[in-house]
Amino acid sequence: MVNSCWKLSENNQLRIALILFFLLSSFNLIFAQDQSSSKYMVIFKDKSCKNFDYQSYFDKKALDRRLLHQLPPFDYTDLPVDTSYIEKLGKLTDSVKMVSRWFNAVVCFSDKSVEDFMSLSFVKEVIKLGSMGYLTADEPGLSFKQLSSDQRKLLDYQIERMHGNLFAKNGIDGSGVRIAVFDAGFKGAKENQAFKHLFGQNRVFQTYDFVKKKVDVFDYDDHGTMVLSCIGGMVDSINIGLASGSEYLLARTENAHVEPFSEEENWLAAAEWADRHGADIINSSLGYTFHRYFANQMDGKTSLVSRAASMAAAKGILVVNSAGNEGLGNWHYLGTPADADSVLTVGAIHPSTNYHTAFSSYGPTADKRLKPNVCAVGHVIAAKQTGFNSTQGTSFSSPLIAGFAACVKQIKDTIKNMELFKEIENSADLFPYFDYAHGYGVPQADYFFNKPVKQLEPTFDVEKNHKVLKVKIRQAFRDTSSKPINRLDALGSYLIKKTSMEDYFYYHIENEQGVLDDYYVIDFLGKEELLIDLSGVKNKSKIRLHYKHYTLEYLL
Repeated sequence: MVNSCWKLSENNQLRIALILFFLLSSFNLIFAQDQSSSKYMVIFKDKSCKNFDYQSYFDKKALDRRLLHQLPPFDYTDLPVDTSYIEKLGKLTDSVKMVSRWFNAVVCFSDKSVEDFMSLSFVKEVIKLGSMGYLTADEPGLSFKQLSSDQRKLLDYQIERMHGNLFAKNGIDGSGVRIAVFDAGFKGAKENQAFKHLFGQNRVFQTYDFVKKKVDVFDYDDHGTMVLSCIGGMVDSINIGLASGSEYLLARTENAHVEPFSEEENWLAAAEWADRHGADIINSSLGYTFHRYFANQMDGKTSLVSRAASMAAAKGILVVNSAGNEGLGNWHYLGTPADADSVLTVGAIHPSTNYHTAFSSYGPTADKRLKPNVCAVGHVIAAKQTGFNSTQGTSFSSPLIAGFAACVKQIKDTIKNMELFKEIENSADLFPYFDYAHGYGVPQADYFFNKPVKQLEPTFDVEKNHKVLKVKIRQAFRDTSSKPINRLDALGSYLIKKTSMEDYFYYHIENEQGVLDDYYVIDFLGKEELLIDLSGVKNKSKIRLHYKHYTLEYLL
């Protein structure tokens, strides 16, 4: 029995308050809830650990996860917010929207001023929040039997590209792993045949709508339905995602009509809920960018949602998040919480080229850390509100990796979350090579069965002549096959090019600060050598070259 409690230092409390202030105070110009009421986050000075029965509060799986990660069964951040503070605060509010135990704070609506809240002796900081609005729409899908042959190929390929069929062949389907899915709604999920195995076996363990404050999440939007199918969907023993045997916590955090800022608050509340109910993995196919941030704020520390994701990781949960779909826009950077250091950030590749797809957001983070960490197919077949269809986005490459992670977790049931993070990176087909479009590449299931040694025999030779590097592919590794034609069919599905990332030649230039100045992907089909111009490269830079699992580092 724990007989003491842990308290955030004054410095850490101040840091949280300052970060939240920096995050949100810049956006007060965005529309308020109504003409007379404003939204606030109120942070309290302290809380008590008296009468906290952690054994009844937390699901057994949550306590088991803490034990595995050598964490105490609870700490200061786990303690509930003092209800007497909430009651006293209630006299100044119209309503309390959200309570956060991790940040010892509440979000509320009120017509009072900051000064009114600060007059309360137990209030440490008050931050005025903002909101704005947007709309979404659903589209119908096809029945499973109506999928075209190309769409069926794509369905197979989204699993095959990770060699995910090896999991099924070895009886691995994510059993025993609990996955939380944060999204905009799971409309039609109960009725779609892709989830018959989940609902029929009572493996949707808990649900909660953090927007409407109710249990039912099966309305409003089917984006979460599509995402869920890419984690654990299955039809007639055909996998849409890899974790068909896992348990699920489904949380609606996205508000499709008003208050996008509240989505980050909902994300935090959902993360605390997922922690309490024993989640091993969180999949978040969500991200926040230029609508509320500047690019230099994508540092993993500024946004509320990135700090919430980091806290979830500190509790032993693997957080998997989509990189974002801004690759073609003026922003083009990844969003938050994909910028958090302890979040496994997933980019997307195109199935017909097998490298970065144009919409997938680029790294690095604002403070120059590697992102994305890995990637997966971003053009997929997914279950919708009714039926199935082709869709695209890092929203779907992320859940493919979340399902992959659940299978690895089943194989290595005592693995810790950040060890799992690293193992997934290590299994990727470019590792140890990396870049800011692909990360370490696409994770491969073979790694967890055969543990193949990365190619030790050189696949190419390098010769430096003044400011030119000549790369010559060794005869045994040259590809002389003819190049297939890629096209889209009328339904928007893709003919698959039967190749992998190893069929391309990759290289990058890393400066003395460990940041990539440039990186390249080159189709080496039918070629024997490559000349790399180094005239603009700074001294003491490193060039890393990668071809067919062989990586060479060269100091310039």
